[in-house]
Amino acid sequence: MENTHSSAAAGGTPPVGELLREWRQRRRRSQLDLALDADISQRHLSFLESGRSRPSREMVLRLAEQLAVPLREQNRLLVAAGFAPVHRERSLSDPALEAARAAVEQILKGHEPHPALAVDRHWTMVFANRAVQPLLVGIAPELLQPPVNALRLSLHPKGLAPRILNFREWRNHILVRLSHQVEISADPALQQLMDELKSYPVPASGPAGHHADTDAYGGIAVPLRLSSELGPLEFLSTTTVFGTALDITLSELAIEAFYPANSETAEAIRSLVAGG
Repeated sequence: MENTHSSAAAGGTPPVGELLREWRQRRRRSQLDLALDADISQRHLSFLESGRSRPSREMVLRLAEQLAVPLREQNRLLVAAGFAPVHRERSLSDPALEAARAAVEQILKGHEPHPALAVDRHWTMVFANRAVQPLLVGIAPELLQPPVNALRLSLHPKGLAPRILNFREWRNHILVRLSHQVEISADPALQQLMDELKSYPVPASGPAGHHADTDAYGGIAVPLRLSSELGPLEFLSTTTVFGTALDITLSELAIEAFYPANSETAEAIRSLVAGG
């Protein structure tokens, strides 16, 4: 175990105590608060964080669970502590995930004629149903070359941005949500994505001088309002994640589903999908 631990440190991985302290601080938990929830003494937790004591495999996982550490980062904690990772990560094309892949595709198909897509932890679009395609008309071809990033597609000036009627409102919604993901995941790639999105130009106002009605849904939802050849479209979105997944890939998969916010949008999207 000592050799494994040394190798991890030599490879640039911080000591496990340092990582545990970072996650505790990121979750805004005190040592006493975390120790009580993990059923250990504050002194023991202090020794673990300082490196004076080394945690067992079970202790690493117990503290990680209390801190809601993502599965990918739980593996990193285990390696830093000198243990083998416990959570598998497989490509969605892996035959072992065929059933899960089929389930996701069935969920997307069942949502038609309304748009729905599946994204990975970096917002790369991995699946989409037929209703998404009609909404992508006019987008620059380079943004549609794999890997397609759903947030880049939304806010890029050559993407959906010129057609988003409440762009400022939608942009703020995206950035707040992404900022929260950065905070809870500590993923540098998400931070880079957020910096990129923030660098995109912000128009003075939406198309045709549209002004967002921020109180339309009582603050519980931010609609996506799009111009289309059939008139304005208005959607409300929901996010579904697989909270009990033990595979890293599946735990990081999310389904973004869009529902028509009015009867006009429902009818228009049915016409757009039927027309291909």
